[in-house]
Amino acid sequence: MSRIGRMPIAIPAGVTVEIAENNKVTVKGPKGTLSRVLVPEMEIKVEGAEITVTRPNDLKRMKSLHGLTRTLINNMVVGVTAGYEKKLEVNGVGYKAAKAGKKLTLSLGYSHPVEMEDPEGIESVVEGNVITVKGIDKEKVGQYAAEIRDKRRPEPYKGKGIKYADEVIRRKVGKTGKK
Repeated sequence: MSRIGRMPIAIPAGVTVEIAENNKVTVKGPKGTLSRVLVPEMEIKVEGAEITVTRPNDLKRMKSLHGLTRTLINNMVVGVTAGYEKKLEVNGVGYKAAKAGKKLTLSLGYSHPVEMEDPEGIESVVEGNVITVKGIDKEKVGQYAAEIRDKRRPEPYKGKGIKYADEVIRRKVGKTGKK
C-alpha cells in the first residue's frame, strides 16, 4: 500500500473541505479558496477533522495515482492556511529587478528590459536582488518562479543570472592561458 497515500490529511481549524461529484474537491481557508477535479476512481472521504484517500484496486495506475491524489489535496490545505513562496536571487553586474504595480521589470543584460505580469492569484515582491513569489496554489507559484528563472538562467563560469535561493550552481574553471 502507498505509504503517502494512506496517511490521513488533518484539516486545521477554519478550513472547510467539500467533495462534489466527479471528485471535485473545494478547499476554503483563511487565505482563499482552491478547487480541483481529481481522478474519479479514487475514494475521498472527510471523516471529522481529517481526509482519507483510498484506491479501488491494486493496478499499477491506481497505485501511482493514490499518493498523487493525497498530496494534491494536502497541498491545497497547506496553501489556503500557510500559502507558498519561492525566493529567487538576481546575480550579476548590472542585473536588477524592479516592481511597479503588477508588473515585474528585469534588467538582465539584454538590449531591452524584460517585463512580466503577475498571474492571477500570484504576487511577487522585490527586495534588493531577491524576488519572492507568493501565492496559495503551489503549482502556479512554482511555474511563475520557473518562468522568471528562464529569462536568464545562471551560467556555470561566473554564476551570473537568476537562481533559486536554495539552488547550488556547479562552477566550472575557465580557460587558462598558454605556457
